Amino acid sequence: MKTRHHRSGRAGHVLLLTLFMMVGAMGIVAFAVDLGYIYVVRSELQRSADASALAAVWKLCDEQALTENTEPWQAEDLAWMAAEDYAGRNTVGGAVPELGYGDVEIGYLQADGKSIDSFPTAYIAAHTHVRRTLNQNGSIPLFFAKVLGRPSCEITAQATAAFVNNFSGFGPPSSGSNLDILPLALDLETCTAMLDGLTTDDWTWNEETQEITSGPDGILEINLFPQGTGPPGNRGTVDIGSNNNSTSDIAQQILHGVSAADLAYHGGTLEFDENGELALNGDTGISAGVKDELEEMKGQPRIIPIFSQVSGNGDNATYTIVQLAGIRIVDVKLTGSMSTKRVIVQPAKILTEGGIPAAGDTQTSNFIYSPVWLVR
Repeated sequence: MKTRHHRSGRAGHVLLLTLFMMVGAMGIVAFAVDLGYIYVVRSELQRSADASALAAVWKLCDEQALTENTEPWQAEDLAWMAAEDYAGRNTVGGAVPELGYGDVEIGYLQADGKSIDSFPTAYIAAHTHVRRTLNQNGSIPLFFAKVLGRPSCEITAQATAAFVNNFSGFGPPSSGSNLDILPLALDLETCTAMLDGLTTDDWTWNEETQEITSGPDGILEINLFPQGTGPPGNRGTVDIGSNNNSTSDIAQQILHGVSAADLAYHGGTLEFDENGELALNGDTGISAGVKDELEEMKGQPRIIPIFSQVSGNGDNATYTIVQLAGIRIVDVKLTGSMSTKRVIVQPAKILTEGGIPAAGDTQTSNFIYSPVWLVR
């Protein structure tokens, strides 16, 4: 009888221990389920924040208007709406998140590359904050933790995106592609007159149809072809690469851009020095020999160098480059009398890789932008 009681008692202890172990195991499984769900929701929330920040900055880039018709507050409002739109395109825990007051900050990146400074005249960055909290979008309901007195949890995610819109030069793009730089120089005085609204507006570029038509569109133009005014060689072609560039070399750069091999002649980069200048040798100038190539480039955004002065003539000219600008060719005529020859260009936004961000507050490029990227 003692033996039987002893065995039954031990069996009871084993059964009780097994039950405790099963309860513990179920608790661990329950905890793992809730933890896994929190992890999934956190990933969804971060994806929503990332998309929101990227959308806001792309909108800021779009609204850096060539016609200067968009006020800063309008750009901020449009960026905020884009952020809210894309935040809501990513469901978080089965719900569509909404952004609240203060969840979108627009401005400049501080020196730490993370914080945002409000700068209402030139936005280039956005910071977004997406929440699933008790007061906004609702906290995340848990499955099993509620047994332990915790029915939900609050999760937030943040993201910062930015782009660069001021460059001191260019190096080879990481993608291995060529730089979309035309070897055609424009003088600073004419460029400034265009930006100040003192030149003509005779052509329209239709972004949707990708067509050029005659008539004004609010974006002014200038003639890139020299008309015999100003100092000798006032405008012409510049050597990017070998100092012995021929017409065929220039034609290739017009069509295909500047290669890493071309940049090697300049030490690997085209970049302003400590005085904000870059010296480039001149060529014989724009001629009918590149007419077909220029015609083929019509409508396509490209970068041109802007010079403050030029010394010498033709192949012996030296251009002092002080700025870079995004343009598109809208009209080409290189036959006939000198007075009718023209290469008409207008400002154009261009996104490019390989840009070297400018240090300081001096604007050394116009209408040129880096791709948008997530800072964090």
